[in-house]
Amino acid sequence: METARNILERKGGDVAAVAGTASVLEAAKMMNDRRIGAVVVVDGQQVVGIFTERDVLNRVVAERRDAATTRVQEVMTAPVACCRLSTPLSELRSVMTEKHLRHLPVVEDGKLVGMISSGDVLASQVTLQQTTIEYLNAYLYGRR
Repeated sequence: METARNILERKGGDVAAVAGTASVLEAAKMMNDRRIGAVVVVDGQQVVGIFTERDVLNRVVAERRDAATTRVQEVMTAPVACCRLSTPLSELRSVMTEKHLRHLPVVEDGKLVGMISSGDVLASQVTLQQTTIEYLNAYLYGRR
């Protein structure tokens, strides 16, 4: 059974994280430089929120806040849904679909160990389906 651990083993556990005291401008620059849509907001190793492109648009731009002086903790999404390394792919997909999330931080023993995106879930699903198709094809028609 595919889990969050399997996804992170393939993509790596590098996570973009910022302190809640960082400015929105700093967080947005990090997101832009790394070409990502979200950063995890941490207090030490503890996840306290998530800051996404939607937060920039809805809570900063639309409210005409100054990105240089607004702190991430003022506009982040909290509390944030998280998963564990043992969370099955089907549960990741369900939570992301039901809660309309694109990113899920992975937390184990209270520590941030990775981030799963909806794209990661989709890629894993496609890989699993392709493997199943190849297996069934070999079973029905024999190996060529």
